[in-house]
Amino acid sequence: MLLLHGNGEDCGYFGGQLDEFSNYYHVYALDTRGHGKTPRGEKPFTIRQFADDLLGFLDAHQIAKAHLLGFSDGGNIAMLFAMRYPDRVNRLILNGANLNPAGVKRSVQIPIEIGYRITRLFSARSDSARLHAEMLGLMVNEPDVKPEELAAIQAKTLVIAGTNDMITEAHTRLIAACIPDSRLVLIQGSHFIAHENPDEFNRAVLAFLQGC
Repeated sequence: MLLLHGNGEDCGYFGGQLDEFSNYYHVYALDTRGHGKTPRGEKPFTIRQFADDLLGFLDAHQIAKAHLLGFSDGGNIAMLFAMRYPDRVNRLILNGANLNPAGVKRSVQIPIEIGYRITRLFSARSDSARLHAEMLGLMVNEPDVKPEELAAIQAKTLVIAGTNDMITEAHTRLIAACIPDSRLVLIQGSHFIAHENPDEFNRAVLAFLQGC
């Protein structure tokens, strides 16, 4: 079972999940390229590149197939991965994912867009500004998935989000509706339900993984 964190975070986000899920699965919590202990490297800083990095991890560890649980941008990585490499995914859990930036509530997205423009102005003169602009750019420019493309996902899928998520409920419901074999669960809380309400979140995920 692979856990994929969100933008600007690291694998420590899943502190409330690791012990519980490890009772049932061999769990890997990964740091995305340029996050945590994983170096930025020279390749593009994009969701599609992160999905290819995930493929490289699976190949390097001789993992033929795995459950994927992705949160926020990690959910977007998992979603792209499941579309591109369907034979490598057992079951898929998308927590707070989005198809495009329009799925994010404007009250959240507008400050991100402003911050992105500002950091881009200073990126040529500051390495820290350039790296920050790359992080924000993931949320301003990506992902770019059309609803009909979700039909490529073959894995049984759980779409799970908070009732007060930064992703609009209509957008979350659209994702669930467009994935052929999916179910939708909403948990009381914000975008960060795995951290805020780990017991209920973990129960929902395990019920999905261990169900028919």
